[in-house]
Amino acid sequence: MPSRKKPTMFTAAFLTCVCSFVIICVTLATQNWITSEVRLSSGNASSTVSLTYGLFHGTYQQFIEEGFQLSKDNFQVTDKLNSTKAKSTITAIIVILVLSLLSSLLSSGFTCTNAVSNPYQTFLGPVGVYTWNSLCGIFTLVAMILFPVNVEENQLSLELARGCVGASQTHIKSEHTYGYSYWIMLVVILLNIASVIIIYFYDHARYSKKKEQERPMENAPKDVILF
Repeated sequence: MPSRKKPTMFTAAFLTCVCSFVIICVTLATQNWITSEVRLSSGNASSTVSLTYGLFHGTYQQFIEEGFQLSKDNFQVTDKLNSTKAKSTITAIIVILVLSLLSSLLSSGFTCTNAVSNPYQTFLGPVGVYTWNSLCGIFTLVAMILFPVNVEENQLSLELARGCVGASQTHIKSEHTYGYSYWIMLVVILLNIASVIIIYFYDHARYSKKKEQERPMENAPKDVILF
């Protein structure tokens, strides 16, 4: 592959890494991970608590059956959780996404370095790009799996609803809709795959060109080689 194409391909990979870094920041910073409608009852009265939250904070509204709003407020996620399992899982997701953020940052640095200089034949070259992009994608996928597990198995939304309006109310049913802050993590995984594919094509083309350059010497007559 001509050397002029190397900066172009590594720059393209660098841009995908930067985009994944920005998206992970957005995922951590925004609260539109999930919107839950939690139906609770207390005696003869029932109400619906609507929660929209992320990893750190959220908002809730409480309505009675006639649609009259009883209360509305913001809340910190960990402050409203009494369940140790739910709180530990939220903490684990945050740590995993921070690791994904660091992996994306390192991948951006590696691709930028390779875009402006000759690729290293060490971990700083394509191998490093493969590694950090793979780790970023794996960490993000794990976070995507753990969050719905926390919602369904540890009843995260119910715990938050009770923490906001009162722990003594009886749970009737819950409905969940995952928001853009959750689904954009799929884009992060796709961007990591794109980065790996771009660098793989460069690495494969470079290897093929090297083999083509060696072939004339392999096919040359022995007397020419000796000479």
